[in-house]
This record gives sequence, structure tokens and C-alpha cells, in this order.
Amino acid sequence: MPATPVTAVLVHSPFLGPASLRPLADALASLGHPAVLLDLRPSVVAPPVHQVLLGAFADAMSEELLDGPVVLIGHSGAGPLLPAFADSLEEAVTGLVFVDAGLPTPGRSWRETVPAALYAQLRASTREGQLPRWQRWFDPDPLETLVTDPTLRAEIADEAPEVPIAFLKEERPDVEWTGPAGYVLLSDPYADDAAAAEAKGWPVRRLDTHHLAPATDPQPVATAILEVLTELL
Repeated sequence: MPATPVTAVLVHSPFLGPASLRPLADALASLGHPAVLLDLRPSVVAPPVHQVLLGAFADAMSEELLDGPVVLIGHSGAGPLLPAFADSLEEAVTGLVFVDAGLPTPGRSWRETVPAALYAQLRASTREGQLPRWQRWFDPDPLETLVTDPTLRAEIADEAPEVPIAFLKEERPDVEWTGPAGYVLLSDPYADDAAAAEAKGWPVRRLDTHHLAPATDPQPVATAILEVLTELL
């Protein structure tokens, strides 16, 4: 584990809300590492999403009192934006940890990084330019099997925003990250990202769990993150 307390800034997916990471924040805090978890949902509902999202993140973080090394921990769709989030902060960021997340693709859009059929499917499901909530991208609803606690499941479902499809076509910020980074794999769909991280020489931890484990089984995820950070810092 890191020798000194690390401030973990948790960044939830643009397609989910803070409930998807709040148990993980509590788990990290219980292990002696304070966690900051913002609610970024208000900044993803209208284009240009990237510009508004990064500005809102920087504004909110300017109000936080951060002690010790600061690391950004991004889950799922937040992963590709971690370098831009780090770049937007006044404080120096010591490292990035990607948790079952896509890796950065500076200057490329989400649409360019996924199969054309997936984008076509989502485009067909839009209503007045807005995507359905994340759990409605799939059939059956993944929350039904991944989140057994009905209260938590309802909270995650209710928080998922309807993001404009324009967001999927926006170029991601052209920001490179050259500092320390690591990866925690939770589910098979992100195995290629974990392999790519390993090829870069990043520390990687693989857990036999599922994509929403930061919410449903946070303690092993927190431990894996701290093991990665021990190698980075």
C-alpha cells in the first residue's frame, strides 16, 4: 500500500452517476486514503459535452482541499478523458488509474473507437438527439444481474443521464499523459485495454468480477487500486 495517504479523485463514467463509485470512495477512505467524488451529470446533458464537462470538473475541484499526492481514478467511459481532466486542474496530478476503462485516444471521438454497428444501434435508439440511459443500451438490462441490492440498483439506474449523441461524435481533447499510470481490470470487455496498458509497462491488476464491482464489491477493487499506486508512487 502507498506509504503516505493519497487523495483519490474518482471520476465516474459520463454515462453513469456518482452512485457507481460511491462505495469505492468509502472503501478507499476506510483504508486511509481520502477520496473525492464529484457529480458530473449536469455537465453531460448538452453539447459541447467535453468542453462543459472539463470546465465543470475544474471549477468543482478548485473548491476541494487536497492533501498529499493527488491521483485520478477513472471508471469505464471516464478513462479516455483522464489526461484532459488532469490537465484541467491547478494541482499537479501524480498518477492516473484506469478501472475497467477505455484508454486515452487524444483527438479521436468515441464513434471512431467502437464498431460501426454499435454506433448505428445507439443512433437508432436516440430520442430528440439524446441517448437512452446506459442500462437501456443492452438487452437484457445489465443492472438486473450485476447489482443485486435493489436500492443501489435503483439509485444507479435513476442517476444514469441521457447524454446527447453529439457527444459520441465530438473529438476527445488532444491531451497526452506522460506521467505514471496503471490499470485495474474487472471484466472481459476491457481485457484488450488491460493488455495495452501492460504493453506500455504500466502495473496492471486483474480481478475476477464485473464492470460495476466498484459499487457492489468495492473492497477488493480499492485494494487493487492501492496495489497499483504502490508501484506508481
